[in-house]
Amino acid sequence: MTNKISEKDKKDWEDFVSNSEKLPNKDSTQNKKKDFKIRSIDLHGYTLDEANKFIEDIIIQSHQEKINKLIVITGKGIHSQNEKDPYVSKDLGILKYSVPEFISNNNNLMKIIYEMKDAKIEDGGSGAFYIFLKKKNL
Repeated sequence: MTNKISEKDKKDWEDFVSNSEKLPNKDSTQNKKKDFKIRSIDLHGYTLDEANKFIEDIIIQSHQEKINKLIVITGKGIHSQNEKDPYVSKDLGILKYSVPEFISNNNNLMKIIYEMKDAKIEDGGSGAFYIFLKKKNL
């Protein structure tokens, strides 16, 4: 490598230094994160019909409010009284199974939902699930 600076490099440097145009700060533009909004819903104490109506309303409202992620806490069904009733399904009467099933079968809700999946342990584990909503079109 040579220590000599070419005339072209000198001219380019002088042009750069004398130019009043500011360079964009890449650090500040790349660190801007999108607003990621999360809402948590607890369905403990709701009947199946109440929970389904509530979750339908809250999903639609959250989509309109540009919420990105819903954490839905259903509980694990440990205290459910379904085991005592022989005419009720032991699983499908429990909110843990019924609410996601209700959402999956509702075409209007599925149009605004990007993904549903089980929650991480810190958000409720097997007693909760996530709903990721699609971006609201303007």
